[in-house]
Amino acid sequence: MSNFNRRKFLKTSIIGGVAATCIRPSSLFANTPAVQNAVSPGVALTTGSNRADMVSRALEPFTDEIIRSTGNRRIVLKPNFVSTTTPLCATHADTMEGLLEFFKSIGKLQNVIIAESAGGGPTPEGYDNYGFPAVSKKYGVKLYDLDEMPSQLIYVFDEKDFRPHPVRVSSLILDPDTYVVSVARMKTHDRSVVTLSLKNIVFGAPVKDPGYAWGPQSRKGTRSDKPTVHGSGFRGINYNLYALADQLSPDLAIIDGFQGMEGNGPIDGTPVDHRVCVASTDWFAADRVAVELMGLDFEKVGYLNFVANTRHRETDINKIKVLGESIQDHIKTYKLSDNIDDQLQWMKPVS
Repeated sequence: MSNFNRRKFLKTSIIGGVAATCIRPSSLFANTPAVQNAVSPGVALTTGSNRADMVSRALEPFTDEIIRSTGNRRIVLKPNFVSTTTPLCATHADTMEGLLEFFKSIGKLQNVIIAESAGGGPTPEGYDNYGFPAVSKKYGVKLYDLDEMPSQLIYVFDEKDFRPHPVRVSSLILDPDTYVVSVARMKTHDRSVVTLSLKNIVFGAPVKDPGYAWGPQSRKGTRSDKPTVHGSGFRGINYNLYALADQLSPDLAIIDGFQGMEGNGPIDGTPVDHRVCVASTDWFAADRVAVELMGLDFEKVGYLNFVANTRHRETDINKIKVLGESIQDHIKTYKLSDNIDDQLQWMKPVS
């Protein structure tokens, strides 16, 4: 680890597992009894013709648990704006409205904020383009740009040099007093097969400099830390998603599949008229059910398999308690990205 202060790395890394992995690879793969022994509360599956109503109904089975878990904590609703100009790729304002209506019904609205760090443009631009100011005004909930808020360093893996690399991550998302809600959209992905509730947080939490954007419109000298988390390849992105799961997983997962995206997601895919909504306080179970609803082979999703194998999470869809609609009645097979064969390099030994 030339030119690198090992002691400082171990001290400052939020993800101690990743830090240890760079030195002692076996440590991150240790069993976690608390997770092994956890009993999933199940996953709610709703269908319908109204996004907001579907979300509200999906959350009803978890009302008591959400009231207990939120307590007096700050509640952060984290949408997905991988792009600020492509509505199909982004969390819909109606989905957010259904969620806000639920928190209003349980008397928690005063604790709620909406916060995001958009992938390729200014977050306020995404809010404006996707109709969030109207929802914000209706419920009296503020919109925040994580890029303008405090951050702290964590370290991630890069498959090019097998070294730890620093990444600025939102302090708000990392704060244990924050109740994080992932408000994701059901999509395929060109690097990790799918993007669901976990990935929405892991790639939304790293921040960028104000003024950074994709392309020539970016302010000179600005940078984004999001690409670093991708780990320079298909193995790197899957490993980092897995390694960051314990620190950046959501407390509540909402996956809107009213209109999903297939093909070359997360931006350039095409719509799928699916009309489903998945919700759970168990993010892994929610993502597992979403993969099934998309008609995909779970074994191809690297980071979810890493979590399942090292955290003893249930992957047998028949053993996951599904509340509401039947999964089998609502499966639609999503077309995968054109580069799916390349993505599956993670399954092969390194040559």
